[in-house]
Formats: sequence, C-alpha cells, structure tokens
Amino acid sequence: MTCAARRLHGGCGSQRGTALPVILLIVSMMLATSAAWFEGALFAARNSSAVIDQMQSFRAADAALALCSRALADGATIAPPAPAQSGEPQDWRRQQTFEARATTPVLSWPGSARPPQCLVEAWRIEARTAVRAFLVTARGFGATDDAQSWLQMQLVVDGMRIERHWRRVVAQPF
Repeated sequence: MTCAARRLHGGCGSQRGTALPVILLIVSMMLATSAAWFEGALFAARNSSAVIDQMQSFRAADAALALCSRALADGATIAPPAPAQSGEPQDWRRQQTFEARATTPVLSWPGSARPPQCLVEAWRIEARTAVRAFLVTARGFGATDDAQSWLQMQLVVDGMRIERHWRRVVAQPF
C-alpha cells in the first residue's frame, strides 16, 4: 500500500515529524546525564585530593612527633625548652612563639609545602613534683600551607620510666 493510499486511512501523515522531537529529547537527557556524571567526577577528584592532602599532613606531623619524642626520651636536646611552668604549657597556641621556637626534625617531607615542625615545652605536674614532664607539639603540612595536622604527646619522665600520652589537636590553634 502506498503512502497516498495510507493517507486516506489516516496512517501516513500522523507519523510525520515525530522522530525529531523524540531524538532531541533523548539527546537532551543524555547531555544532562553526562553533565551530572562530570560534576560528580569533579567532586570526587576534589574530595580525594583533600583526603590525600590531609593524610599527607597527618603523616608528616606523626613523623615529626615520633622523631622529637624519641630524641627527647633519649636525652638529646632538641631545643632548649622554656623553664618548666605550672599547668599545661600554652606556648604552642601562639603563632609567634611557635614559629620562633619550633624545630624541624627533617629537612623536607615528600609532597609537603614545608617540612614538619615540633615544639618542646617543659612543665611541672603539681601532683607529681619528682618527675620531669614535656609537651611535644608537632605540625605537619600537606601540599599547601593550609593543609595542616597538629599532634601532641605528653612525655612524663619518672627515673628510667617514660610515660607517653598521645593526642590529636582537632583545630589549628592559630
């Protein structure tokens, strides 16, 4: 049957021009889906980069804390700590003091913007006057200066016995 014969029955003319809108609809759906996938991939890449940066800074701070604490426990003088003070030391919270007195146990750290740093502060524990106590604060960097991790260890030296109390500083102090 020809199209002219089908037109008489209403078949041929009713399908004319419907393919283009259907194809445009499918293409626009594919475009929207592709854009959503692309945005999702960008978000995942940024997120994984931030996680890697945070892990990098944490590892650098952890290494600095271990090196400084080990050197202090072995009796090496990392940097002359300030005179022991009552209560837990707070110099690590002040940027000027930290920057002036912090040491770098390693000259560089792979992938970090700056080498990790540590600060040793002596303190007196009121309840245990016969012991020597130190607060070791370490700061590690990621690929940028903004990606920082702060870790601390309290070392309490009682004769030949050394107590270590580790903690993570959640927020940057300055």
